[in-house]
Amino acid sequence: NDYQKFIYIYFCTAPPACGPQSMDNNTQGNAIELHGDEEIVEVIDLNEMEPGPDDLADDLEDVDFEDAGNADDDEGWETEDEMEAEQDDSELTFSKHTGSVFCVSLDPATNSMAVTGGEDDKAYVWRVSDGEVLLECTGHKDSVTCALFSHDSSMVATGDMSGMIKVWKVDTKEEIWSFEVGDLEWLEWHPCAPVLLAGTDDGNVWMWKIPSGDCKTFQSSACQATSGKVLPDGKRAVVGYEDGTVRVWDLKQGNAIHVIKGRDAHQGALTCLACNKDGSLVLTGSVDGCAKLINTATGKVVGVFSVEDGKAKGSPDKEESNSVESVGFCNILPLVALAYLDGTLAIYDFSTQVLRHRCQHEAGIVHLQWEESSSVVSTCCLDGALRLWDARSGSLVCEYRGHTAEILNFTINREASLAVTASGDNQAKVFCLQRPDR
Repeated sequence: NDYQKFIYIYFCTAPPACGPQSMDNNTQGNAIELHGDEEIVEVIDLNEMEPGPDDLADDLEDVDFEDAGNADDDEGWETEDEMEAEQDDSELTFSKHTGSVFCVSLDPATNSMAVTGGEDDKAYVWRVSDGEVLLECTGHKDSVTCALFSHDSSMVATGDMSGMIKVWKVDTKEEIWSFEVGDLEWLEWHPCAPVLLAGTDDGNVWMWKIPSGDCKTFQSSACQATSGKVLPDGKRAVVGYEDGTVRVWDLKQGNAIHVIKGRDAHQGALTCLACNKDGSLVLTGSVDGCAKLINTATGKVVGVFSVEDGKAKGSPDKEESNSVESVGFCNILPLVALAYLDGTLAIYDFSTQVLRHRCQHEAGIVHLQWEESSSVVSTCCLDGALRLWDARSGSLVCEYRGHTAEILNFTINREASLAVTASGDNQAKVFCLQRPDR
């Protein structure tokens, strides 16, 4: 029947000349032809026998292969392409941080030490030549986003997002001063004195003598002081704000010498600023997609730079601004560079405001830096690459890779022979910048 199969084993004791006979009721209605004196010896249920190949195949259909064994074992298999080593052009990798590395600075006296701050609420001072840790800066409450050396490299200032600021003596490895402000936006050492400045989320700019802690504040409208820079004369500082205004402060008197606002101001928050070598000009960048050139003596805007009217290339939203992320002056030519969120590096002649070159990157640019005595400008990018560009020709000079995540900051030494990068892959790297002219 449909529910059970039987094999009937019988012995033939006579030739098959006899007529068919009917089975008894034990056959349950299944007719079997018996010949002569044949008789049923045994009935065997197939369900009690060893399974055959067909039965095993049916059983395998019910097996959940995802649950069988360790599914992670397949992760050990690599294709030929995956087995190839990732490109790493770095000379040294510093991997003490356990989170993203947000900031990096070289000591100005010797360029032999770097300080990096990270997501692990720590900063490290380490030797660039071999990566040896010289000082571990602990005790912060949040990610360390600012870390930099004083003008003579004797001290290091570290600041976290929550507003905890600490100063450390490098040679004794001791914390010599600390202070807590509101949410920290930026930190800046005076270029020739043990004086520290900071800008905060509430719009205040703080200035301290270190280590005495004597304090002065520069108050403005209640919006973020998003960026700041002490000018080379050491007497003035330029500060940009979230509402697009720019103020030039007299550090001794504590008053604003110039306020750039209204139509002359940016139409969005300032993201960055830089000054030329003598401090006579300041270049500001904003989320409005523009950069403005300001004369610090008069407070007048003497130039405006914008690529494609500040709109992001290929952006579906025409109102989306292509933010200026970094700006800088060339020291040997009348050139400025603007780095945009859409990956455009724009190089202008600032005396004529003519766009000289557009250098396109594969991803957004985070930071740029000019070499001190050449026309080469370097950029770090969200694609994890460091690139060197010749501003005279607009051509790519070199590209350095090694990070597996975005580069969040970098710096170059005075001789432009090495760069130190900070990345979201929890590492800092040292790259040797080789060029034919070196």
